Amino acid sequence: MQRNKISFKGQKIFVGIDVHAKNWEVAIAPEVGIVKRHSQKPSAKELFDFLKKNYPDGDYQAVYESGFSGYSTYYALKEVGIGCMVIHAADVPTTQYEEVMKTDRVDAVKLARSLKAGLLKGNYVPEKQYIDDRSVVRIRKTIQKQLSGYKSRVKHLLHCHGVEFPERFSRKQTHWSRAFITWLMNDVRLMSDTRTSLDLLIRQVEVLRGTLLEATRQLRKMSQTERYKHRHDLLRTIPGIGIIVTMCILTEVCDVKRFHNEKEFAAYLGLIPTSHSSGEKTVHGEKTFRGNKQLGPMIIEAAWITIGKDAGLGTQYFQYKQRMEPQEAIVRIARKLSNIIFSVLKNEKEYVPYQTGN
Repeated sequence: MQRNKISFKGQKIFVGIDVHAKNWEVAIAPEVGIVKRHSQKPSAKELFDFLKKNYPDGDYQAVYESGFSGYSTYYALKEVGIGCMVIHAADVPTTQYEEVMKTDRVDAVKLARSLKAGLLKGNYVPEKQYIDDRSVVRIRKTIQKQLSGYKSRVKHLLHCHGVEFPERFSRKQTHWSRAFITWLMNDVRLMSDTRTSLDLLIRQVEVLRGTLLEATRQLRKMSQTERYKHRHDLLRTIPGIGIIVTMCILTEVCDVKRFHNEKEFAAYLGLIPTSHSSGEKTVHGEKTFRGNKQLGPMIIEAAWITIGKDAGLGTQYFQYKQRMEPQEAIVRIARKLSNIIFSVLKNEKEYVPYQTGN
């Protein structure tokens, strides 16, 4: 007697994946039934074939923690027909047992059960075309930090060898000009008979400067494409927001409509204070550690320029500074600046600065 084929049609199949480079630890929790686990190759197609064989006709929903694989796993799963959510590790509910007995299997089961219980809120996943643009902006920032580091190493080396700067280079603004580089290459002598260490550092500085220039050109070219030009031009009407900050905003945020209000946007930037409430007592602390690590600090840096160009924000900064430290005051201004950025992008209208009287 032939059995009827089992079908999971109309039933959601929740899949938790602990993603690693060489294998995936998978936990599968159907709406009705027990959680099953298995280990497999890091392949979306292999996972889909397994689900199709063991849970035919089901509505497959997967979740994994954001990490080294970025969004490639998300798009690979979507392409084979598996719905997917990417979650921040800190947002997954964790029991004490799961904290002290942390294994790949435990993590996979935790993800599957949390997804099934509806306890997870996924991260925003940018469209594919934004991913490389975002990487260009981030790589440029990395190159800039590396360049700054190598410049510091050159100066440290000169100091260790007792090299003094000529009078024409006494001001920092003259450092790293073409004339300064020529002096380093042709006139500087170290204590040793050779200067190989200095030459290697100078060569690295020159390479990084060239790469940084190319990255900046790519950003300028990108800003004029159809995808960015309108929003780029709007953001540039805000004092203190230059092309680098603008392109960082556009490639990190992507779609400002995913934020319901200014507070959500500020939270994304990490510009809201921590809050602890107990009974009738509420304490607000420093700005939260959560937030976009690329964009938040950049908005604070831009705020220092903004207060010198916008009379209204400059006046507010002065008022804040009367009752708090300058660094605290500038974070307040950065929060106001985030509100302006959000309004400009959402309403698609240029920013009109505060006008003082004649």
